[in-house]
Amino acid sequence: MEKMPVRYHVLHQTSYDYGGNVSLSQQQLHLSPRILAWQQIIEQRIDVTPTPTWRRDGLDAFGNPVTWIAFHVPHDSLRISSAMTVEVTPHLPEHLETSIPWEELRDRLAYNAEPLQADDFDATRFLFESAHVRVKHELADYAADCFPPDTPVLVGAQALMAKIFKEFTFDPEATTVSTPVMEVLEKKRGVCQDFAHLMIACLRALGLSARYVSGYLLTRPPPGKPRLIGADASHAWVSVYAPGFDDNWVDFDPTNNLLPDTEHITIAVGRDFGDISPLRGIILGGGGAEPEVEVTVTPLDEEELPEGVKKLLAGEDEAAKKG
Repeated sequence: MEKMPVRYHVLHQTSYDYGGNVSLSQQQLHLSPRILAWQQIIEQRIDVTPTPTWRRDGLDAFGNPVTWIAFHVPHDSLRISSAMTVEVTPHLPEHLETSIPWEELRDRLAYNAEPLQADDFDATRFLFESAHVRVKHELADYAADCFPPDTPVLVGAQALMAKIFKEFTFDPEATTVSTPVMEVLEKKRGVCQDFAHLMIACLRALGLSARYVSGYLLTRPPPGKPRLIGADASHAWVSVYAPGFDDNWVDFDPTNNLLPDTEHITIAVGRDFGDISPLRGIILGGGGAEPEVEVTVTPLDEEELPEGVKKLLAGEDEAAKKG
């Protein structure tokens, strides 16, 4: 049976009110979707208000689309609107039990003074500690019961995903973007970013390569209720290195205990959140402010898009006009 793709409109808006003039600013944006074998971009654009002094689009070190912007004139606010139409084809992996035994893969990735295969060498970038991911024996101990001897690596990863889902509580008040992964392990509470970092840390502690994935997850309004603008959010999940499978990487979502398919939209991959945060940079001046972020994910098969989404996609958004 032919696999039918699903199309989405995504609107991601970020607004800052700095509470004072910012004289200089430089920002890096990970807001453009990554092109994958199962994900194609129909249209996409990023509108910035005020107009940046300088702007450049390119790829980062991990092959993700990235936009760099700079402001050399005073401004007291910043608005960034990313609008895209994305097509996602069903891509659930089959037969996880045929993946390589985890110890064999661990040994392949370990340094032994022998040249590595090209794909293995590339995967080693996601093998070590990074800013938000520790590699400690407590993490290996936590994951050990999911990886008995000779367990296929993807079967073990699926068991670890289910364990985190069962034993941890989703709690937006329990952590911040800087909460250490060891504290998450201790408190057993957090959000999607924490659960992704924890699962990655466990896998790396076992000597396996795992990377952080940022993107969007379709959420559905209650029956009979309209889809609300800004009611969705960015999401995070995990990708595990598994040579022999499509693209050599297989995704797992520990927050929801499922393998991502057509309701997950991928933006970027990195070692952890710090590599691919949607917006990061430096400013000189301002009174300090937290961003206001609104995300709307709308399937194209819905009869009616939210009005704000239609306006932005049609180029009618007033702030976008100014940018």
